[in-house]
Amino acid sequence: MDDFLMPANLMNKPARLRLLLIGAALALSVGAAHAAGDVKRGSDVFAEQCAECHSVKEGKNKKGPSLFASLGRKSAALDGFAYSDAMKASGIVWSADRLAAYLEDPKKAVPGGKMKYDGLPDAHAREDLIAYLATLR
Repeated sequence: MDDFLMPANLMNKPARLRLLLIGAALALSVGAAHAAGDVKRGSDVFAEQCAECHSVKEGKNKKGPSLFASLGRKSAALDGFAYSDAMKASGIVWSADRLAAYLEDPKKAVPGGKMKYDGLPDAHAREDLIAYLATLR
């Protein structure tokens, strides 16, 4: 009988180790898939939380700057948008981690910034939103 079909307490030590390693690999892959965020859900989060003030079209600013190609971009870098002095002075480059901190609490991340948004407290929604924004190139 194949070791993988036997109950764990009846398996030999190498078979139990293989099973444990397979389980760990599966758990990590599921965690990594979620950590990357879900683009479709991120699109929905954008529509619900951001679209009133931000566009995803290149060069189209609204109340807030366009979020097209925002990941990897330096803060306050788009021509034609009137950024706050605080955002201009922040020196932020929008990595996923910096964007996550900003989305969680914009007023804490950039004190004196002018974005009128209290933040997105749901970590999974932030991951999804960032995954969506990463597709905008």
